[in-house]
Amino acid sequence: MRPSSPAPQLVVLETADALARRCAEAIASAIDLALAQRDRCQIALAGGTTPAAAYRYLGQQHLPWERVDLLLGDERWVRADDPASNARLIRDTLMAPGPAHAACLHAVPTDLASPEQGAAAYAATLSQLCGGDPPVLDLVLLGLGDDGHTASLFPGTAATRERQTSVTVGDGKGLARITLTAPVLSAARQVVFLVSGTAKRQALARLLDPAESPERTPARLVQPATAPLVLADNGAALP
Repeated sequence: MRPSSPAPQLVVLETADALARRCAEAIASAIDLALAQRDRCQIALAGGTTPAAAYRYLGQQHLPWERVDLLLGDERWVRADDPASNARLIRDTLMAPGPAHAACLHAVPTDLASPEQGAAAYAATLSQLCGGDPPVLDLVLLGLGDDGHTASLFPGTAATRERQTSVTVGDGKGLARITLTAPVLSAARQVVFLVSGTAKRQALARLLDPAESPERTPARLVQPATAPLVLADNGAALP
């Protein structure tokens, strides 16, 4: 975060279940707040294994889901039915039979000719839904890699330096990826990081360190106007 950005608010939960429940509560509260002020709510969600339990809890919340647009912070360039697809994760957890099935998922179009075309199409979707330059989401849920990446902003890659577009092509762990850029992540009304496990302990300490370089820890590129909420379990947070 830039020096003028509010310091992150760290909340440590003892168990994985407590972490999932607290994350679901944070997202539900953001949805309630947004819908009290506007007709629709737009949130961008993270992929990976950590948020799956939170999505299952969230999907059972009785909210005006028909007024909620679900987007993705990033997506692997794989088929929509691929086990590695973040959109598939959302469909299988948050949007499994239950109240949240009424939400509208705007998946990255990974069936186009190239990742660049997919990024351009998703940028157009984001602009249409959110407006603004950069577009403003009501909430962004982010993970944290043990290398300090978030979304698909990996250390040393061109995606971390993109400032002109809202969506770009990233590269990480041998896969092309579509990712929201740092300006869009920073423009969100609320940012929540979800961090779990001892493997993330060093990355979390770097995220919370105001002196840490965003080149080494791209999660530090996320510079919201309001304090980001960092939800972590004991494994990630305790020395």
